[in-house]
Amino acid sequence: MPAPEGPPPPGPGADPGGTSPGSAISRSGLGAALGHAPARRPFGRGPAVSLFTLGTMRALGSADQLEAVLAAALDAGINHIETAPAYGPAERFLGQVLGKLQRSCSARRDGLVITSKILPGPDLAQGQVQLRGSLERLGLARLDNLAVHGLNTPDHLDWALRGAGAELFAWALGEGLVGQVGFSSHGSNDLIAAALASERFGFCSLHLHLFDRQRLPLAQAALAAGLGVLAISPADKGGRLYAPPAQLLADCRPFAPLELAYRFLIDQGLSSLTLGAASVSDLDWARQLAGADGPLSRQERSSLDQLLAAGRQRLGDDFCGQCQACLPCPSAVPIPALLRLRNLAVGHGLEVFAGERYNLIGRAGHWWEQLDARACQACGACLPRCPHGLPIPELLADTHRRLAAAPQRRLWG
Repeated sequence: MPAPEGPPPPGPGADPGGTSPGSAISRSGLGAALGHAPARRPFGRGPAVSLFTLGTMRALGSADQLEAVLAAALDAGINHIETAPAYGPAERFLGQVLGKLQRSCSARRDGLVITSKILPGPDLAQGQVQLRGSLERLGLARLDNLAVHGLNTPDHLDWALRGAGAELFAWALGEGLVGQVGFSSHGSNDLIAAALASERFGFCSLHLHLFDRQRLPLAQAALAAGLGVLAISPADKGGRLYAPPAQLLADCRPFAPLELAYRFLIDQGLSSLTLGAASVSDLDWARQLAGADGPLSRQERSSLDQLLAAGRQRLGDDFCGQCQACLPCPSAVPIPALLRLRNLAVGHGLEVFAGERYNLIGRAGHWWEQLDARACQACGACLPRCPHGLPIPELLADTHRRLAAAPQRRLWG
């Protein structure tokens, strides 16, 4: 659908701040969009899920705020809710709201699919305590889905497949406390491929974005094997597309950038796209696209081609195609990841997003890259490997000049 002139208006009765007092769950408009037959897709070994998943990492001001956001999510046809102990009070707030929903509309509550997470590393006893704590905070006897929260390193994978994590998951499944086990990962493609090949997991959450497609083959392989696949934060981590620069708006016309990004990912067959909403209005696109699970239209494909062509034209001969042929770097510089940020800044006007990501390097542990462009020794080992003859050391230096700024911190440290 064509983009409106400004941001989509909040739905009827919406509170822009997301903190309406009273019972948002029982308001008369709740679930109106469900009459539009919201799409559901298979999700591994568990219940089918909506095209969008509500992430609870941002509606943390109060239980009332989360209640208003959950009401808007239900209005948008969302049935999958994702939370984690690492998201501050999210599990506790969600448990309060779920209890309220159970009392007011048990059928609607029973239709929800709940996912929570556990960080890798605890021994069996610690893991059992942590899982029981999540269930208690959520007011649940059973989780539909339990995910390893950040399967990012070989040690994490060993913990999950052969160590205490494997014992924990066997116990949780055997006791009926968990329907299926999956993982989220910010790790390497090789590590993710090994996790998928283990056949231990029913679903995965990966960085799959319009502007970062390198993991799409992994996602397609997972789907073909019957796993559920979530796209991690395509609105935020995909480029802060909820606040697009003018250049990106022009390149995507007649569609909104976020709309086009969502439709691109839905067309890939992914199970669901996560959406970390802080207010009711954050659910507007999810509401409008609740049933939009068909293939891309000719106009959508034309706009995607137009967008990518515009970016390549601005980058000229400096466009990095992310083929990974430059790796491994003798100095361990993550060349493709850094040049992808340069692609976004120069090609699509996403300097703010690219700068934020660049300045998290080395400050987010195993969740993000450890070395920025300053680690390049200009040894030239990458030059003969690049099929396009890019002057990689020069482009890395330019990336640092463009994007380096005062240190930032990630949302969850």
